[in-house]
Amino acid sequence: MSPTPLPRVSIQTQDFDLNAEIATLRAQDGRVGAVCSFIGTVRDRNSGPTGEVQRMELEHYPGMTEKSIEAMIDEAMKRFDIFGARVIHRVGLLQPLDQIVMVAVTSAHRGESFQACEFLMDYLKTQAPFWKKEQTREGAHWVDARVSDDAALAKWGITASNA
Repeated sequence: MSPTPLPRVSIQTQDFDLNAEIATLRAQDGRVGAVCSFIGTVRDRNSGPTGEVQRMELEHYPGMTEKSIEAMIDEAMKRFDIFGARVIHRVGLLQPLDQIVMVAVTSAHRGESFQACEFLMDYLKTQAPFWKKEQTREGAHWVDARVSDDAALAKWGITASNA
């Protein structure tokens, strides 16, 4: 008996287990020969002028965020020969070293999985409607988009101007 298929996108406050997520994703398709995953975490130090990150708060627009990420996955499915993808993004209050985001992609061969995983992360960083606030000893501040994130997305032929 195969496991119940997971939704492709989950926005949640609770942590996630990479091993369990990948095992379920792999079990859904016997053709899988490669899995690529990425985990993003809250940095315990910020190299910028605001100092050490004590905690981070992530907000999103329910419904709109899931729809936006589903469209990103649809685009990845068109561009790359992949079988499946799963994106988990946490919201709420997070501490240093907490997991924030997971992207997992399955395919027959590693190249497609690596490319699709990187594409999805580049797309998430610039296009997903999340707002990040960092708390440091100097106070709280909203994290601005970076020009480097737009440049990463541009290599896929997508123009964005978030910074």
